[in-house]
Amino acid sequence: MIRIYGDCLSGNCYKLKLVTELLGTPHSWKFVTWTDGGTRSEDFLSKVNPAGKVPVLQTNKGEMIPESGAALYYLARDSHLWPSGETDRAQVLRWMFFEQYSHEPYLAVSHSITKGIYKIDDPASKLAELRPDGVRALETMERHLASNDWFVAGAPTIADISLYPYTHTAPAAGFDLDGYPNVMAWIGRVERLLGFVSIEDAIAQTTPA
Repeated sequence: MIRIYGDCLSGNCYKLKLVTELLGTPHSWKFVTWTDGGTRSEDFLSKVNPAGKVPVLQTNKGEMIPESGAALYYLARDSHLWPSGETDRAQVLRWMFFEQYSHEPYLAVSHSITKGIYKIDDPASKLAELRPDGVRALETMERHLASNDWFVAGAPTIADISLYPYTHTAPAAGFDLDGYPNVMAWIGRVERLLGFVSIEDAIAQTTPA
């Protein structure tokens, strides 16, 4: 059975919990969080991920796969969430890269600052600095979704799974989604997928009492 190391308070970790539930993939969850230094322990750095980050997927052969995108691919590679066409596969990667480089650095970081997960001296100034690129990311999604129900191939893929967590929490980061009706409709479609688990339920299921 695969094992996942992480903390679903992180949207990147939640992605892996979401995809395992959507696919019905048997797995165990090892709660490890950065907030108590768990990802910087010598044991974690030497045995799990020398980069000191979660999530990490451990295969049933004991191989470690850090980085959420790589782990999502591993989990979905033989499923309907990974398309068969080579161009469609490239488009999935395109949106996953977009999420990591043009979306997550602005929406996710804004969320962490707003929620007090990241402690900085002048949060208002940093949020103002991040806002234009966060808006640009949402506008890019809105334009694409104007003529597409899903990001690739007319069906849900791990591109949608990658983009959902920090888009869904955008309002808590100060981004009003009312001006993005196509994004809102897409969020609803993701949440109606069979097996969907909310981030709140994922946190409750994976965090030790």
